[in-house]
Amino acid sequence: MTITIYGIKNCDTMKKARAWLDGHGVRYDFHDYKSAGIDKDRLKAWSDELGWEALLNRAGTTFKKLPDADKEGVTERKALALMLAQPSMIKRPVLDLGKKRLVGFRPDIYAKEVKA
Repeated sequence: MTITIYGIKNCDTMKKARAWLDGHGVRYDFHDYKSAGIDKDRLKAWSDELGWEALLNRAGTTFKKLPDADKEGVTERKALALMLAQPSMIKRPVLDLGKKRLVGFRPDIYAKEVKA
């Protein structure tokens, strides 16, 4: 099984997640949104599985800098369009374990779900 971690290289939460994976001997591939982007079908599948609300990073500066009109009345369609246009609005990291995805970094959840 190949584990893939999706995010942005310089994100502090990403650094913590990658350090946890490295420290626990977990092999993984890293997908950097800044250089590789994210494809629409993958993002839609994540939304179907996890819910767009779990994926949209409303706390990040990219979302906060949006005009008020763009931040109001967010639907799945609008959220997906925003995240496709600016992948830094996707909550980080998204850890793809093959049959399951985890959003965000919580060491207790990683300890339960991730095997080296």
